[in-house]
Amino acid sequence: MEFSLWLSLVLICLLGAMTPGPSLAVVIQHTVGSSRLHGFCTAWAHALGVALYALCSLLGLSIVLQQSPLLFKVIAYGGAAYLAWLGFKAISSKGGLVNQLKSQQAASYSKAAKDGAMISLLNPKLGLFFLALFSQYVSASSGLSSQVALVSTPLIIDGLWYSLVAFLLTIPKILSTIRQQAIWIDRVSGVILLILAVRVVWSV
Repeated sequence: MEFSLWLSLVLICLLGAMTPGPSLAVVIQHTVGSSRLHGFCTAWAHALGVALYALCSLLGLSIVLQQSPLLFKVIAYGGAAYLAWLGFKAISSKGGLVNQLKSQQAASYSKAAKDGAMISLLNPKLGLFFLALFSQYVSASSGLSSQVALVSTPLIIDGLWYSLVAFLLTIPKILSTIRQQAIWIDRVSGVILLILAVRVVWSV
């Protein structure tokens, strides 16, 4: 895999992780309601679930590419449409990030890890996201090292991002700044997702 292609993978995985939703909510729940370490447990358990989706999507798309290039193109265009929809939702958001910042009750470390794993494994949107994401990379990732990168990159990005969220949410001053800038964070992410959707269509 070319370095520039891998960088685009890093960017889109980061944007996917940054998009406000149930995953962010559960990390915030255990961080604000319990502790920073609870947040870390949630983050990396969630990342393992993400890696499983990435592996399944990679294997499935590889088979489709070999058996039916036309079907692969249909999936790729559908994936681009899904990325564009995510971008539109982020741009039109009225500060979804703010709505997640609510305190919850404390829980055990095992409960934090279980919630992190289950919120990823039981989220069908993650499957759609990786089908959208990987359609542009599978054909360029025939080697084992490239395929390992396709699975490990979202694992590391997801785990590091939500660990950063857990770290920042335990610093009151930074938490206040995030609340104030939440709408702009959503809008900038949305614009980048739209650009990436166009890139998928262009590269198919």
